[in-house]
Amino acid sequence: MKIIAFGGSNSQHSINKKLATYAAGLFENAEIEVLDLNDYAMPLFSVDLEKEIGQHEIAKLFLSKIESADTLVISLAENNGNYSAAFKNLFDWSSRIMKEIFQQKPMLLLATSPGARGGASVLEIANNALPRYGAQIKATFSLPAFNANFDIEQNKISNTELDRELKESIKASF
Repeated sequence: MKIIAFGGSNSQHSINKKLATYAAGLFENAEIEVLDLNDYAMPLFSVDLEKEIGQHEIAKLFLSKIESADTLVISLAENNGNYSAAFKNLFDWSSRIMKEIFQQKPMLLLATSPGARGGASVLEIANNALPRYGAQIKATFSLPAFNANFDIEQNKISNTELDRELKESIKASF
């Protein structure tokens, strides 16, 4: 099984990329490819720019990565209660090429933040919206208070209860 994982942030130290990478590693017998949204930077989407340059090659590359996956593990950053601009821009460019961006792939949808809600707002938005774009969301998980509940040195969830919850969710859903 091939897993494509990424954090929905362009931060070089993305906590969501760390969470997505950890979660992808919990799947048995999986080949994991972790994407970095910085490799998919494009100009801000507009229909005028799209008319001028056409479908962006970077968006085509992203869609081919999604196509290569058997399962997706995505952890979304929350900026002011919504998607990060980096994720939304990639989403916008890609959806103009293929409405079903996520191509009916099974998805583990995650979010985390330094705050107590753990990206709950963006997780709710994505859980409601992404199925309209071909996401087969099998499970969701929010990690609250990232800095208190994730051990960066060991690259894993340090809160045993939350770690068990994520592992049980993966086992039950995939």
